[in-house]
Amino acid sequence: MLNIQSLRGNINQSVCRWCFDELPIEELCKLAREIGLVGIDLLGPSDWPVLEKYGLKSTMCNGAEISLEKGWNNKVYHSELLNNYRKMIPLVAKAEHKNLICFSGNRDGLDDETGLQNCAEGLKQIMSFAEKNKVTIVMELLNSKIDHIDYQCDRTLWGVELVKRIGSENFKLLYDIYHMQIDEGDVIRTIKDNYQYIAHYHTAGVPGRHEIDDSQELNYPAIMRAILDTGFTGYVAQEFIPLNTDKAGSLKDAVRICDV
Repeated sequence: MLNIQSLRGNINQSVCRWCFDELPIEELCKLAREIGLVGIDLLGPSDWPVLEKYGLKSTMCNGAEISLEKGWNNKVYHSELLNNYRKMIPLVAKAEHKNLICFSGNRDGLDDETGLQNCAEGLKQIMSFAEKNKVTIVMELLNSKIDHIDYQCDRTLWGVELVKRIGSENFKLLYDIYHMQIDEGDVIRTIKDNYQYIAHYHTAGVPGRHEIDDSQELNYPAIMRAILDTGFTGYVAQEFIPLNTDKAGSLKDAVRICDV
C-alpha cells in the first residue's frame, strides 16, 4: 500500500477535485491522506473546512473566476472579475492558502498584444491587494487545439510576457504539462527556461488526458526531475481523467510515478 511513509516527498503532490468528482469530498480527502498528498486543487471556500479536518491544503483555490472563456483579456468582464477577486483574496488568506486561479479567457477576435494589454490592465488593479494578503494569482496555460478552442493563454511565452508586464511576485503561471505538450511540446526545456514564472503544475497523459503511465508519450519521472532541478517547492497536482475502474489505484500509481 502506497502511503505517506513510503514516499520520498521531494514533490509536493495534490489532486484536482473535478477528476474524481464521483467521490464525496470526505472520501477524496481520506484517499489523499492515505497516499501522502498534501492537498486538493480547485476547491472553493465551502469545501475548505473539510480539507482542514484532514490536514490538507487547498493547493489551488478557485471561485473568483467567471469561466475559462470569460476572462481578463476582455475589458467587458473586468468589473465583475475585480469584484470577485477582491472578495476572494481575503478568504484565501484567512484560510492560510496561497494560490488563486485565474484565466485569460477566449480570444474572441482579440490579437495577442491586445489580449496582453487588457489582462495586464485588469490584473494590475488587484496585485497590491494580493501582495498585502500574501496570495498568488495564477493564470493557467491551456491548449487551444483540442480542449479549449480559442483560449488565449495557450503558449508559455505569451504567459511569461504577461507575468513580466504585471511585474509582481504574486502573479505567476500554472504550467499544465498536458495542455502544453499538445500546443507546443518541448516540455522539459520550456520548464527549465521559464521556471521562475511558474507557480504550479498539472499533470495528465497525452494523448487522451488519462493515466500518466507507459501508454502515453510523456516521461513523467524525467519531467518531475527537471522540475526539482529548478528548485521548485510548490505543488504538482494530478489532473488526469482515470480510465481504469480502480480510480483510487490509478491515482496511487500516478503519485508513485511522480515521486522522484
